[in-house]
Formats: sequence, structure tokens, C-alpha cells
Amino acid sequence: MKKIKKIKIKVNGKVRTIQDKTNLSKLVKILKIPIKKVAIELNQEIIDKKKLNKIMLRNKDSVEIVHFIGGG
Repeated sequence: MKKIKKIKIKVNGKVRTIQDKTNLSKLVKILKIPIKKVAIELNQEIIDKKKLNKIMLRNKDSVEIVHFIGGG
């Protein structure tokens, strides 16, 4: 049986352990985040949502997910 490699990343300041070879799109699904209402930053760089499937997370990556809040 093959052991699944795990990596540690930071999500909004909290360390999380996830499977290696997880992309940003999968992380958003795991966290149950409504993708239309957030901005995603990876290592202090804003990510184009069209590229979430292509961006693989690596050990010690830092992800910030910012929710948009309406108001007036």
C-alpha cells in the first residue's frame, strides 16, 4: 500500500496538513468556500481564479482567503 505524502501549508494564518499534489481548486472545495465571494492569495500574490486547477500547493505555502462583504 502506497503511503500518501502530506504537506503543511498555512491557510489564513493557521497551519493545515493536506495531501501532497493538492491544487488550489481542491483546497477551496475541502474548505467549502463559495469561490465567487472570495479573493485568493498564494504567497502574497493574488491568484486568477481561472488558474486554480493548475496551481499545485507546495510545502510551507501560505494561502490567504479573503471574503467579500457587501455594504454601503
